[in-house]
Amino acid sequence: MPSIFDHVTLGICDIQKARQFYNHVMPALGLPLLWENATMLTYGVKDGEDFGLQLDESSARHGTHVAFRAADRASVDRFYARALEAGGVDAGPPGLRPEYSATYYAAFVTDPDGNRLEAVCHKDPAAT
Repeated sequence: MPSIFDHVTLGICDIQKARQFYNHVMPALGLPLLWENATMLTYGVKDGEDFGLQLDESSARHGTHVAFRAADRASVDRFYARALEAGGVDAGPPGLRPEYSATYYAAFVTDPDGNRLEAVCHKDPAAT
């Protein structure tokens, strides 16, 4: 595994200002705008790690979101169960998220300080 992070997302309050700033800054690091929608901008390496910005006011999600890479789907399940045992709050149980990709298997929790954490596995179990 080259990185423990799959992606990191920061909450923003003005997408136009964020687009103007990050479209100017991120290419200096070789990190172009990969995609965007009405509430989110994503920069990074195609088919690699990414850095996102998301309007906080557009959803219940606030602040920082960090997604950790998981080796397999069982690891995602364990992450979720242990987070809840340790006092984390459910923010999305383990399962496929086809809106992201056909093999995007993830679970979401909120830690005691309100940070949103995710464990994600991109592997297709049928391919192994």
